[in-house]
Amino acid sequence: MMRRRSVFQLAAIGLALTTILAGCNSSKAADGNDSDIQKVKIAYDQASKPMSWLDEKGNATGYDVEVMKLVDELLPQYEFEYVGTTSDDLLVGVEQGKYQVGVKNAFWTQERTEKFIFPKEFIGLSSAGLVLKKENEHIKSLSDFASAGFSLAPIAANNAQYTVIDEYNKENPGNKVQLKAGDAFTVDVVQWVNEGRVDGGVIIEGPFEKQVTAEDGPYHNLADEVVYNEFAVIKTWPLFNKKEQEFADAYDQAVKQLKEEKKTSELSTSFYGRDLFEVLDAVER
Repeated sequence: MMRRRSVFQLAAIGLALTTILAGCNSSKAADGNDSDIQKVKIAYDQASKPMSWLDEKGNATGYDVEVMKLVDELLPQYEFEYVGTTSDDLLVGVEQGKYQVGVKNAFWTQERTEKFIFPKEFIGLSSAGLVLKKENEHIKSLSDFASAGFSLAPIAANNAQYTVIDEYNKENPGNKVQLKAGDAFTVDVVQWVNEGRVDGGVIIEGPFEKQVTAEDGPYHNLADEVVYNEFAVIKTWPLFNKKEQEFADAYDQAVKQLKEEKKTSELSTSFYGRDLFEVLDAVER
């Protein structure tokens, strides 16, 4: 009798475990945690603070990265893996399919639309400005800069900042900025301006603050010698591989929700010190 009862007890335990495991598998499937989940690699420029960088703990962070993390939470059908890299490798890697998407505070250019998918929803906004010597802080716009006959630090032709200045010149043929294409993707504009090699240079506000305003910045000693004057706020975009239209569509839905919930505004304030979305109505590009 005892042996028969033990057999029944073991059978009951086995049935219970089977039921529990089935329930777990069912729950995972419901949560999207099954084998159908698509793993995607999100490349980010790991040296572009505050847009994206690798922090001291070895974690990916920055405005662009944190927006993508919120997107990930809204897309259970995808699993994001963040890969820190250089700006150049990001562009080549996304184009070739090594990464499914890349974030690097990227501006829209016609040339890039031939290589990448630009989703319908931009990811954020970026302040672009001129680095000038303190004595020239009265120069507030590209028009002022051009009228003064000032020289500009060279910009690589494949850098979207070059496109921004080129667009201005095409719209203002009678008052052009002296635009020269450089060999390097970027030059050290703060140093060039400080040394007097040029009168000004184009830079994004975040990097200027990192280099000059921050107390540990390499050019903090020039904080009273150079200024940053914003001339435009520009939309920034994630770059998707040409085969990732379905992923880009899913991203669009998620980011649209995040904007409606003001999550992107909160991140803008956190990483840039102000909500750039407040000036969205005046953004032309």
